[in-house]
Amino acid sequence: MVPGVRTVEIVALLVSSVHAFEGRPADGPRPDPAPVAREHVVVRAGLGLAGDRYFNHPAHRNAAVTLFAAESLDEVATTLGLDAVPDPLLVRRNIVLRGYPVDELAARRGRDGAVFSLDSGDGPVRFRARRPAHPCAWMDTVLAPGAFRALRGHGGVRCVPLDDGTLRLGKATLDVEG
Repeated sequence: MVPGVRTVEIVALLVSSVHAFEGRPADGPRPDPAPVAREHVVVRAGLGLAGDRYFNHPAHRNAAVTLFAAESLDEVATTLGLDAVPDPLLVRRNIVLRGYPVDELAARRGRDGAVFSLDSGDGPVRFRARRPAHPCAWMDTVLAPGAFRALRGHGGVRCVPLDDGTLRLGKATLDVEG
């Protein structure tokens, strides 16, 4: 992980009031009662994303927001020989970025993860990366057979928001503190 400022793109934002991946993957995902794709999300310090199933959930306070690199899906498509790159919303991560290897932000060997900020035009919102967001067997069902294995080590990172703010789709600045 290299500290500093990078220009990235927020390609997907997801807020979901329910957990769609329950039960057995062979049975398919649970229907989501509300649209999950968002043009913008409201971030609340220590709580998560307003409206999300993990917002203010005690068991997820240090992992309420998930961040994912769109490039990981490019690699899945190449590795599995897919005709198209899967929709980034299918991985069910809250914030999908293009332009930075987000998995490098995660905590390693008992240390805290990186502190970083994202600014999509409404001011910076800081996060502390905590732990990797490991992929699950559902990826073989919703993306393609073999995706679960292809995403190992590239499932994103779970974060805690340190500031209130708003994030929007489009160009953004990512600043990793040194």
